[in-house]
Amino acid sequence: MKQEKMSTEIKLPEAVEAKLEGNLIQLKGPNGTLERPFYYHKLSIELKPKSIVLSCRNATKRDKMHLGTFEAILKNMIKGVSEGFVYKLKICSSHFPMNVSFKDNVLSVKNFLGEKVPRTLEIQKDVSLKIDGNYIVLEGNDKEKVGAVAGSIEKLTRITNRDRRRFQDGIYIVEKAGKAIV
Repeated sequence: MKQEKMSTEIKLPEAVEAKLEGNLIQLKGPNGTLERPFYYHKLSIELKPKSIVLSCRNATKRDKMHLGTFEAILKNMIKGVSEGFVYKLKICSSHFPMNVSFKDNVLSVKNFLGEKVPRTLEIQKDVSLKIDGNYIVLEGNDKEKVGAVAGSIEKLTRITNRDRRRFQDGIYIVEKAGKAIV
């Protein structure tokens, strides 16, 4: 059943400023700026002094789904420009001592399972990486980019053709945006 008009209002914190140009929303805060276009034919975006209003006329289930998705993306953007996101990965090596280094936006994993050729990954410029002992700490204001880099690092040390119960070497995500993974 269609609703006549569905809308949701997202409050902006004091330190965050928003700008709307067509479908492009720019958010500026103490942790940097983010911008993203929002395209959906039934969605209308309105900027009020301290809030952003997303509304949709004659909303169906699919339109409600898009409205909820855009609301979640905007909340992540607001949190990103005000606080930022931190992901932690743990370096685990039991069979062979693994060396992890970061230089010139390239992460290099040497001696992974005794391999002679190092595994490398180029890190996006928007994400800062710091190696702290057995942990890799990723920081950035865009949750999607930081999460994608964390997933790529975890995938870099994926083990194939071996028993995963026995070979548990690798780099694994242990904390996502402040939430510990069990």
